[in-house]
Amino acid sequence: MISDMFSLLAVRSSWFGELLAQHIAISFLSIALAGIIGLSLGIAIAAWRRGARPVLALVNFVYTIPSIALFGFLIPVTGVGNVTAVVALTVYALLPMVRNTYTGIVNIDPRVIEAARGMGATERQLLYRVELPLAAPVIMSGIRNMATMTIALAGIASFIGAGGLGVAIYRGITTNNLAMTLAGSVLIAVLAIVVDALLGLVEKRLRRPFAAAEKARGPRRQRTGGAQGRGTHETPSRRVRSWSRRGVVVVGAIAVVVAFAAGAAALVRGGSLRPEGERLPGGNAGDGPNSGALSKGDGSAGTIQVATKPMTEQYVLGEMLKTLVEHDTDLAVELTQGVGGGVANIQPALIKGDFDLYPEYTGTGWNEVLKHDDTYDESRFDELRSQYEDDLELTWLGMYGFNNTYGLAVSSDVAERFDLSTYSDLAQVADQLRLGAEPDFFDRQDGYPGLSQAYGMSFGTTMDMDIGLKYQALFGGQVDAIVVFTTDGQLAEDGIVVLKDDRGFYPSYLCGNVVRLDTLEAHPELRTELEKLEGLISDDDMARMNHAVESEGREPKDVADEFLAERGLL
Repeated sequence: MISDMFSLLAVRSSWFGELLAQHIAISFLSIALAGIIGLSLGIAIAAWRRGARPVLALVNFVYTIPSIALFGFLIPVTGVGNVTAVVALTVYALLPMVRNTYTGIVNIDPRVIEAARGMGATERQLLYRVELPLAAPVIMSGIRNMATMTIALAGIASFIGAGGLGVAIYRGITTNNLAMTLAGSVLIAVLAIVVDALLGLVEKRLRRPFAAAEKARGPRRQRTGGAQGRGTHETPSRRVRSWSRRGVVVVGAIAVVVAFAAGAAALVRGGSLRPEGERLPGGNAGDGPNSGALSKGDGSAGTIQVATKPMTEQYVLGEMLKTLVEHDTDLAVELTQGVGGGVANIQPALIKGDFDLYPEYTGTGWNEVLKHDDTYDESRFDELRSQYEDDLELTWLGMYGFNNTYGLAVSSDVAERFDLSTYSDLAQVADQLRLGAEPDFFDRQDGYPGLSQAYGMSFGTTMDMDIGLKYQALFGGQVDAIVVFTTDGQLAEDGIVVLKDDRGFYPSYLCGNVVRLDTLEAHPELRTELEKLEGLISDDDMARMNHAVESEGREPKDVADEFLAERGLL
């Protein structure tokens, strides 16, 4: 596995380098913002002590909110992409910064403060030339904690369509590529260690005057006589003069942080760091309903924003769309692969203008987007498309041809032990088994609630898990049954049995592209390209392509390009 990781890093060094640059930009912008805000809050509550308890309680409470939940809270406000990631990371980083700034200032020797005031220092001089320099070692300790935490936490930002090394981790999980997951994780760890080591050197240098002062005071305690300590005694006033010089260093450091923040913000907003055609969400401010978008999602800038869900099949389709459109038109395609939460996050972003199109499934559109409670079948497709156009100003175009519906699968051992071949068979023993599925399956009417009602099926234990982990959980024995998609590439492997839906419960899930109408109006050539995809891919074709990625370790782009070439579209 280690050798595979290093081989992957060597082969795709450019891609990982760009992801690393994105990670640095997102992390350090968040660190800089948290540093400035946290430092200001810490100074404020140190001056106004009555406000310390409620402020610290508030930042401590925010710190306890799970990261995924915080991303979910922010998406309706700041949209999908880097803006949301930076806001969330900044909020999480506030606690150590505020707490350490406050602690460092309030624990300064009162005699030093009195000496500074006695020398005629103003409140501003007292802050910048005495309090901040004296508190600098404690503040620096908070910065180290904040920095390493933020760098590590930034990996989860890929869940909401942001860039960084989390893209590699999440991609590896969803495509069963352990080497890619390990590579992304190791690079994050190395980055955090290097940054912590550098900040540790700064902290050590800031603590040197304290160590020197303690060393000077030590011998004085052993001396006797009136002249003892002459030349070594450090009065509060001398301490003030000594540390005032350190204030210049602190102010200079703050200026550097601000400058770096501006540079990182430019990288994040400019979107210049894009691995292999994937966009880094978070473009020019004011470019549409979501200031984090590179361009308004109407294609008016000549760039089409394409999003995909976090699953192998969608990675392949995303690359297929990019290749086809860029090959036959003058349009550029920027791809945001693997947006966490799937339709729950992509659909609102599409409405707001962050994206122009994404691959979707008819049954999902009927139940999850249009909120119908009944089961969808393809006789209702015209009604589905009409409601999208009238209510959402979106349309369905380029129906690929394959039907990726749900299914239930068990390990071959479980199938043999309980003599299982149909859903009805499974219902008889479900209370003895463990079911694993993605979280939204347990809330969807066409998921577990409807399945339980149709078959009287109630599992003894259910487990929420990411799409990319369910097969590992089944083969590892953590669950006995999993929810699958009928085009999953791993269904071709031994040791798994797909059960028959003998009552025909699951609806149709034909795959097509949901597109903004204003994008099609701005670029009619896009309609022509999407129509080339009509009926192009069968169930077997899609399963074969998924298997090539998940089991053979091939890149989604290579698989997509090869298929288009086979069909004469390249």
